[in-house]
Amino acid sequence: MRRLAIKLRPFLPLLLLPALAGCGVFSAQPRYRGTAVTEAQLKQLTPGVSTEADATALLGSPTLRESFNDHDWLYVSQVTKPRIGQTLGVEKQQVVVLDFASGGVLKSIRRVDKKQALHVAMAGGRTHAPGGHA
Repeated sequence: MRRLAIKLRPFLPLLLLPALAGCGVFSAQPRYRGTAVTEAQLKQLTPGVSTEADATALLGSPTLRESFNDHDWLYVSQVTKPRIGQTLGVEKQQVVVLDFASGGVLKSIRRVDKKQALHVAMAGGRTHAPGGHA
């Protein structure tokens, strides 16, 4: 028995390799979404000096613009990971808001993270649609 163990010893790493390779199967890889804005990029934008054209050249088109204020540009990014049941859990979320004056000059830069997000509950009741009654 001891002889067999000595003969198999050089092959032990090869026998463990499939077991260790399986560990990577269960670790979910993060998914990056949106436009992540870095501190270095934000330092290149100067309120009162930089324009919408400067921001677009540096950061690209905004993810979206404010619904009721077209001068606020939002750059949204998320890092998500699959959880049990294949739902996505948000690991990190960042929103950078660039506020421009009506002339297109940058007024301010704000960061909003996941902790500052507001939870909005679903409204109760029903939406009535034409033709819904027979």
